[in-house]
Amino acid sequence: MALMYGVMIVGAIVLFLTVDSCGEGLVAPGPGPPGARDSATVGGKPDALVHVLVALTAVLLMGRLLSLLFLCVRQPPVIGEVIGGILLGPSVLGRLWPEAAAFVLPPSVAPFLGVIAHLGVILYMFLVGLELSPAVLSERAHATVAISHASIIVPFLLGATMSLLLYPRLSSSDVSFTSFALFVGVAMSITAFPVLARILTDQRMQRTQMGIIALGCAATDDLTAWCLLALVVGVVQAKMGGAFLVLGLTAAFLAIMLLVVRPVVARLLARLGETQLTPGVVALVFAAVMVSALTTEWIGIHTIFGAFLLGAIIPHDSVVARAFPKKMGELVTVLLLPAFFAFTGMRTRIGLVSGLEHWLICGLIIAVATAGKFGGALLAARLTGLGWRESAVLGILMNTRGLMELIVLNIGLDLNVISPTLFAMMVLMALVTTTATTPVLQWLTPGSSPSAHAGLVWHGEWAVHDAPGPTP
Repeated sequence: MALMYGVMIVGAIVLFLTVDSCGEGLVAPGPGPPGARDSATVGGKPDALVHVLVALTAVLLMGRLLSLLFLCVRQPPVIGEVIGGILLGPSVLGRLWPEAAAFVLPPSVAPFLGVIAHLGVILYMFLVGLELSPAVLSERAHATVAISHASIIVPFLLGATMSLLLYPRLSSSDVSFTSFALFVGVAMSITAFPVLARILTDQRMQRTQMGIIALGCAATDDLTAWCLLALVVGVVQAKMGGAFLVLGLTAAFLAIMLLVVRPVVARLLARLGETQLTPGVVALVFAAVMVSALTTEWIGIHTIFGAFLLGAIIPHDSVVARAFPKKMGELVTVLLLPAFFAFTGMRTRIGLVSGLEHWLICGLIIAVATAGKFGGALLAARLTGLGWRESAVLGILMNTRGLMELIVLNIGLDLNVISPTLFAMMVLMALVTTTATTPVLQWLTPGSSPSAHAGLVWHGEWAVHDAPGPTP
């Protein structure tokens, strides 16, 4: 055996030397034009890839560290990930150490990280949809819609009224009061669906009846809010026809998914039975997630709703619903999802609020946002038959704004409907309302405290049981 191995090695060397001697006399064509080389490669090294890897490493380490620190003060890890993104961005690191900020996340690499981040939130919302039990949700469908719409209408009207104070102080003459008031109202109406889902997961509540109702309310809330946002953008841009087209296409997409796609998927998965997922089936599921996300992006409401809706129509007890969280969970929650929260946090600039008047206005914005969202959901939930404590739980959950709010605010800033100062104030409002959710929620539901490892790993199938948790 040793002799055969030696002969093989020597023979390979001799063969290569023979080939090399034959090629020494060959002449290759001249070098190509300078532009023919990959622009992402500098000096033979993939410069963009290096910076993306550095950025992901910094995001993961900072996010994990702050997540542990925030967990010690009974805050969900997502808050640490958002704060970590802000610390690594221009608001903190960019001011204290510009060279380090430029190395960790140079502007040329930010789009690459953004793609990874958005892919993570798409996959995460698909997993959230898989965990949603339509049977429990349908039992209180009317209550879900009523609570959701009340938690939109009340803060919308309060925000529009508050615009009477904000417009002469924080706007400009090139923005009409109508556009300003509409946008402020919509910004007050947002519930951060991904952040709420993450908080419910960290609190081990997402498969309880209350958690499912909250997810349903948040999903309906954000679908409605995105449609309202499209309407507002249409008003700002004087394109009302396009806004109503978004509403019509959204209704058509929902109808097709529920009435056509859902029965077909149920039949296909019934044929699959308990068979273990093959790579071909997994590939088809991933392709379906991307197509559904692309469809809602094309409609104009956001990719995450397409991914979530596809997960929601897959039978709750199917092999896909049981196996995918185990296969994807840790990759999505530990690597991809923190990149989304951190990347969005990096895009915000906090520090434009200065002076007593500005801070008083910022406090008023926080108070009005909380009163509208919490109060609207609380009263509507109570009128639909829930107890005061259950209604308060839904109210505080619906007051979670987080990163969806930041996305909406960035749209307003891009359209010049809100000023950079008002943008910063509303970013602070989003962080305060989201941070307040967990301590109030734990006070209302003492049995839902997170474990020492909540949010750090996937814990199998969300680490909870099918039975509802303790009644608030």
